[in-house]
Amino acid sequence: MAVVSIDVTNTGPSSTTGPSSTTPNGPRAGRAAEWSIRHPWWAIGGWLAFVVIAVVLSGTVETKQATGSELGVGESGQAERMIENADLAGPATESVLITSRDGWDRATAAAAAEETAGRLRELPEVAEVGSAMPAPAGEALLLPVALAGERDDATDRVSAVLAELENVGAEYPGLRVEAVGDASIGRGIDEVVNEDLANAGMLSVPVTLAILLVVFGALVAAGVPLLLGLSAVGVATGLWAFVSHAVPDVGTVPQLIVLIGLAVGVDYSLFYLRREREERRRGAGTVDAVRLAAATSGRAVVVSGLTTLTALAGLYLADDAIFRALGTGVILAVAVAMLGSVTVLPALLVKLGRAVDRPRIPVLWRLTASRGEPRAWRVLLAPALRAPRVTLAVTLAALVALALPAFGMSLKNSSTDDLPRTIPVVQAYDRLVEAFPGEGDAHQVVVNAPAERAETVHAALTELHARAGEHRLFAVDAGPSIRTSDDGTVSAMEIGFPHEIDAPEAEESLSVLRGELLPEFLGPVARAEYAVGGAAADNIDYTSHQAERMPWVIGFVVVLTVGMMALAFRSVVVALVAGALNVLSLAAAFGVLTLVFQHAWAEGVLSFTSTGHIVNWVPMFLFVALFGLSMDYHVFVVSRIREAASTGLRTRDAIGAGVTRAAGVVTSAAAVMVAVFSIFATLSLIEMKQLGVGLAAAIAIDATLVRILLLPAVMNLLGRANWWPSRLPVGAGQALSGS
Repeated sequence: MAVVSIDVTNTGPSSTTGPSSTTPNGPRAGRAAEWSIRHPWWAIGGWLAFVVIAVVLSGTVETKQATGSELGVGESGQAERMIENADLAGPATESVLITSRDGWDRATAAAAAEETAGRLRELPEVAEVGSAMPAPAGEALLLPVALAGERDDATDRVSAVLAELENVGAEYPGLRVEAVGDASIGRGIDEVVNEDLANAGMLSVPVTLAILLVVFGALVAAGVPLLLGLSAVGVATGLWAFVSHAVPDVGTVPQLIVLIGLAVGVDYSLFYLRREREERRRGAGTVDAVRLAAATSGRAVVVSGLTTLTALAGLYLADDAIFRALGTGVILAVAVAMLGSVTVLPALLVKLGRAVDRPRIPVLWRLTASRGEPRAWRVLLAPALRAPRVTLAVTLAALVALALPAFGMSLKNSSTDDLPRTIPVVQAYDRLVEAFPGEGDAHQVVVNAPAERAETVHAALTELHARAGEHRLFAVDAGPSIRTSDDGTVSAMEIGFPHEIDAPEAEESLSVLRGELLPEFLGPVARAEYAVGGAAADNIDYTSHQAERMPWVIGFVVVLTVGMMALAFRSVVVALVAGALNVLSLAAAFGVLTLVFQHAWAEGVLSFTSTGHIVNWVPMFLFVALFGLSMDYHVFVVSRIREAASTGLRTRDAIGAGVTRAAGVVTSAAAVMVAVFSIFATLSLIEMKQLGVGLAAAIAIDATLVRILLLPAVMNLLGRANWWPSRLPVGAGQALSGS
């Protein structure tokens, strides 16, 4: 029996006279697989050692978190760095809020406040405790607390404060005694995230296993991809703990490693295992089947993996700490998954042999063991093969309709408004805001000038404060509060504004401050450097920074990935089609994201309250990650079409044969990804919900509308021009053997 083995980097098929004589040649992926096939125990042992070392790293090396100054961009980031370098940030503070559960008693609340203050002053983690302040309505007390030590370590030290408050609350059961501040909110979020991840892991593993059992009909075959996916997540997580000391974590990287690592690890293994199983059914022995899988699916995994890594590298062009961290973490997850699929997976399959199909699940095994061509795919493909122009027009119209809402997408920084109200500390925050309503937020004016100019700077800031007090956009106190560094070089002052940080008035006040008032009062100060920071400035600067960097990121990702596809298939047309289809499917996914979160189409289903915005870092990350991940399916589908066309089949027949043979594995892989991503859409944090929905929607659209209808219709219309400028053999054979 003749066997045809296609490498996506070649222009045509290479055949051998039988399964036993098949040996991989060419790309290093095939050589790595060949080494693993010949030395399976070394490959398996090396991978296990790799996993153990990574797990030990994760347990012994603490993940480094990014500081506020590292996260900032633009002028607000400059202001944050000036304050941090001058040590003007001050200690981390917490507000201890005392409210009633069943009726306010002033004397009892005062006694609780006194007891709380006494206990907290004895803690080494507390630097200072202020006097209790009554709420304007008189039904709450506020106790300001300054934590000792560095601000960046406050989340760890606030635990002692929370423990004491819990003890006081037990003594006064009629009162709530709660802490509200950056440290306590951060700790509350961490607890929810850890719980969410544990629940997501407990759910995603059985769901993934169930899908794989349906795909393979055998327990071992289903367990191998899951095992590889979980080990890839473990390795990437351990490596991230080490790498974070060079690229600090921003709080969501471990979640993304689990999210992307499990899905990609399972998918790569699934592609490989399905091809190996297919070759065994055609008569190849175990070793030859693994070699054939390495020469086809294994090499396609490398091509798609490298394409994904190239796309993810585009995140570095965003030039900010969030995308550096997210990009690095996901690159680790994808790289480890790819490495495992071309090293330890061939070794496992060789040692398992036909035992990989044991134990069999009776009904499912009969379905998966069918040797006939699935009729469902031929039915679904019929429109694209028989009426490609109509199919192209209808599918394009559907994708454009889905994409239209994305043009009205509104972006903003994540804030306390986006936090789930089920978190106890967020509920305490809401009670604090209700009991002590503020008049708005504040802009932070920071000035760096020579020490001999300190008095001049102070006078200029005082005049600036007075002028701002006369302006309708600001809300200032009677006198300015100016903080100056010990060496006299840096001064900082707050100017309040009576609006939400994302209100148009907040942006207008920032524009007036930066464009008019600061140049007027601080511009004349010789050698003075000044900047405006604060929550509103950070929100505006970050969104503006993304808008500025987005074209560079998109250009890099599209050009580089399309270039890699052109090299892989030696076809400019295939590469351009891949890029265009990916952009279309991503636009449609962004439309779905906008409808769900900005227009609140699924608040009840996903348990969130819409703020009318998308978190501003989510779209850029989704574009880069999905552009790479979507190439996986394109590589596998087009590889099978090209494999068929290389035997001399007409384009229409090659599309039918290639898509039919690839559709099952692509659909199975997409089902795994959509299932895992959908689980993450149920997590508490709005960022993770948006990532989960965006990823799941994009993969679902890509695996159905794009790969089953749009891609075949486009390739059918292009004919043999698909492969330009390379040429495939014409009339080399009318039967597709081994594909």
